[in-house]
Amino acid sequence: MPRQFLPTLRGLLVPRLAAPPPTPTAETKDLLAGNAYVSMTYAGVTNVWGTPGRADGWDMERVIVEGYERSIWTFKSIEAISKHASTLPIQIGRGGDERRFEETLDDHPLLKLLNKKANPLETGDVFKKRLSAQLLLSKKGVFIEKTYSRGGNLVRLDLLPPDRVQIIPDDRNADYVKHFEFTDYSGHVRELLPKHVIWIRDPHPLDPFCGVTPLEAAGLSIDLDVKARTYNISFIDNDGRPGGIVGIDLEGVDQREVDRIQKRLAPGAHSAGQLTLVGTGPGGVTYVDTSARPREMAYETLSGTSKGEILAAFGVPESIVGNASERTYANADREEYNFWDHTELPHLNLIASGFDPDLDDEWIVRFDTSSVQALEFPRRQAREEARKEWEAGLITIDEYREIAGRPAFNVPQSRALWISPQKAPVPANDQDAAALGLGPDPAAGGTPGAVPTGAPLPPGTAPDTAAADVAAARALDAGPSAAADVAAARAQGTPLALPAGSTATDAVAAARAATTDSGPGDAAADVDRARSAQNAALPGDAAEDVDAARATVETKALPEDDGYEVTDDDFDALSMAVAAAVTALLARQEGVILARLRAPKIRKYTRYWEPENDDDVRHVDADLDQDRVVSAARWAEETSQTLTPILQQAAIATARKVGQALTGTDEVPPAAAAAAIVTAAYASEAMTTFLRELATALFDAQHGVPTISDLENAVAFFYRSAAPSLVARLAEACAVATINGAADAAAEHAGPDVVRTWITRGDTRVRPAHKALHGTTLPVGTPYTVDGATLRYPGDPFAPIALTINCRCRLHYATDKEPQ
Repeated sequence: MPRQFLPTLRGLLVPRLAAPPPTPTAETKDLLAGNAYVSMTYAGVTNVWGTPGRADGWDMERVIVEGYERSIWTFKSIEAISKHASTLPIQIGRGGDERRFEETLDDHPLLKLLNKKANPLETGDVFKKRLSAQLLLSKKGVFIEKTYSRGGNLVRLDLLPPDRVQIIPDDRNADYVKHFEFTDYSGHVRELLPKHVIWIRDPHPLDPFCGVTPLEAAGLSIDLDVKARTYNISFIDNDGRPGGIVGIDLEGVDQREVDRIQKRLAPGAHSAGQLTLVGTGPGGVTYVDTSARPREMAYETLSGTSKGEILAAFGVPESIVGNASERTYANADREEYNFWDHTELPHLNLIASGFDPDLDDEWIVRFDTSSVQALEFPRRQAREEARKEWEAGLITIDEYREIAGRPAFNVPQSRALWISPQKAPVPANDQDAAALGLGPDPAAGGTPGAVPTGAPLPPGTAPDTAAADVAAARALDAGPSAAADVAAARAQGTPLALPAGSTATDAVAAARAATTDSGPGDAAADVDRARSAQNAALPGDAAEDVDAARATVETKALPEDDGYEVTDDDFDALSMAVAAAVTALLARQEGVILARLRAPKIRKYTRYWEPENDDDVRHVDADLDQDRVVSAARWAEETSQTLTPILQQAAIATARKVGQALTGTDEVPPAAAAAAIVTAAYASEAMTTFLRELATALFDAQHGVPTISDLENAVAFFYRSAAPSLVARLAEACAVATINGAADAAAEHAGPDVVRTWITRGDTRVRPAHKALHGTTLPVGTPYTVDGATLRYPGDPFAPIALTINCRCRLHYATDKEPQ
């Protein structure tokens, strides 16, 4: 008879036969009166704190043979936990968070031993697997012997068999452990100092010299599982029960025939299921069904119950040990995350903590779990929720990046809230408002509509001079300025009819009425052109102020020279081509998405599936997979493929024009075509964002009890409301970025003596940041700097979107020998 595996494994706590220590009276509690099983036995050495030596009699050999090797669920649980521990690399670092260290060590001896070769017999992975398994099986814990070189470097790690290690307590109650005694395989006892031994155990709540193991709690379930299987196998081997018995009258039948019939009842699995004849007495014929009995049903219940209890004790879901049936993908993923969060990570941290004393205080040992996808589950959820909140304009980009574990940009655009659907920015402060073009520069003073600090007051309250009036007019942001009046007069070539007293020009005329003195020629000429109806020159002060105002005049084009500047026709032609291509693409996209909504493959296993009968399992209460319907990645790629040829053709044509104007050649540099490719990539990202919003609309439309027709209407409404703005935005952005990018690449290719000047449209749509750049001339290749950001050219796709969206500026290219 094999040795019986005790129900809770605590019966393994028996005194050692070799060198038995003084043993107090054992306390025994019987589980069942008169039977051999013991539920609790305390035996062993009493330590200096007066608590029983609970782990001294834990028989590891019996634990391995009768628990680990014979119970499939115990084996699979320990294998699942220990294999994960063996495959993860060890890291040493400090700082950072639970995902990654701020600083790591790469050359510590522990890394070589735990990741490469622990000892001559075992690699690091094998060592970690045995270490993890022993920690789960041993009530004493795990003992690791450390070997140092003569120079004091750690050169070897060896796992000691727990049942061959004796813990010798400290007599003075100071250091807990005086030393360890290890009996090697030849029978020699070696004394090991505590500094040479790493002792890791899952701590017992009362006994510091004892650990705990799941086998204690699962012992009875393991015993039942093993015995139920053993009983079932023995029953099959010894049972000759047929599938049925027919009873007949054997009177007058030869005895040899009776013996032959009786042999049919011989035991053995090879005889099971046969029909057997037996005698019933005179004239009797009966039939007995010997198929399923409650015994078989009891075995199934017992087996299932013990399996669940064993897995629960180890904290391992059944899907982790290989059986994910009857679980959805979401449930299986959740079980895997729970296993890592509640079972594997505490187990790994317990192991890693044993090696910390070999490091300085600020350095710690940790298993590298950055590659474990299951642990990304809560972070994926947090990022997804944060992304939706950002798209709804509830949080800023910096707040999203903080949640996603990425560094914040900390620029005005990333600190602002961007309100859907047009992504209008809501600045966080006055400085950001000025950077976003939504308010005046606080450094210049005041708020919109207020007189800046230190500026002259409006006419009537300041000294009655034209210079003061001009200065006040220039300081005010509201209303036209003298510069705007001069620019308008020069552009139209005709006198302007301005309301009396509404501009600085009228103030200058009123001031001039009292004098006939002539001012400096340049100022007088400028004011004369601005006024158009006056013949006399302005006083000197007014001329100087108007001259200063004239320095900021926004003109549509610089004086004609031999340089090159793209025209509105260049932008408009490409914009129309992009708009036509995107419009056609969106029309086809809408048709495909509507068709996918109607497709049976998409509707299968959702509430939108029309069941063919009452047993049709394809109709369940589940939402459609909106991401699968929309397929954003596919359309993003198709957007890039559709626009790239169009943009490249326009880029090449622009580059040739610039080359001919500056160098007399039509050579096209590769960077010109690259500008088109980058712009196409920007368009594909915009299409991805558009389709994510569509997926969100589909998700929201599934609330309540909608039909497929309701979802189709939601898609059609989304395209009617959102597609026109997408087309207009992509058309303008692609045209500006491609034309300007190709022109800049060709100008840079033309040579280092080329300079370019920033030109705005000179209307009210120009953002303040670009107004400040108007007329700025830089060598080709030198980027423009605005609010801490760099722009290579207007519409640069790599610049912050707040500085490029709806931009219609251009660059004028010329050689530095030409007048600017």
